[in-house]
Amino acid sequence: MTREKRIKPVNANVPSSTSHYPTATNVQKPETHTLSVLVDNEPGVLARVIGLFSGRGYNIESLTVSETEHQKHQSLITVVTTGTPMVIEQIKNQLDRLVPVHRVVDMTLTGKAIERELAMVKVCGKGENRVEALRLADAFRARVIDATTESFVFEITGKSDKIEQFVALMRPLGLVEVSRTGIAAIARGPDPM
Repeated sequence: MTREKRIKPVNANVPSSTSHYPTATNVQKPETHTLSVLVDNEPGVLARVIGLFSGRGYNIESLTVSETEHQKHQSLITVVTTGTPMVIEQIKNQLDRLVPVHRVVDMTLTGKAIERELAMVKVCGKGENRVEALRLADAFRARVIDATTESFVFEITGKSDKIEQFVALMRPLGLVEVSRTGIAAIARGPDPM
């Protein structure tokens, strides 16, 4: 009688990677956030902030910069970016570490922000299209800032989705060109940023 030696598989103690039960996946969805960054108004600051985004592959969807306090030589940079909550937190932390940055506020998380954008929209058309463009502009509270016999330039302010809607409605009526400022944001209430 011969004894057969049973060979134990090498992976016998390692649990199988396939399971009959669904595993909880921790997939974070990208979110859009508006960040207000108070910086010194000096040459090269904007380049450093933009360099932080481009160097790490973060996308900027909207960017506005303006001097806010002339005596203090400070500017406010408003950046709209998209990323997972972890990436947004990384962006805020890295911005906060830059030398000319005084403060970084995530306006999306505060929940107390007012966001607006300005756009100029050029539409060319005659006859019925011209009348319809004027009617829609009135409904959206867009102002005519230039007019010729063949075209209008409308100025519209509001939330980005309102501007997107207006532009989409002007497309079939003879939309020629759109120029947008990007989002400006400010916190509600008496407290500063």
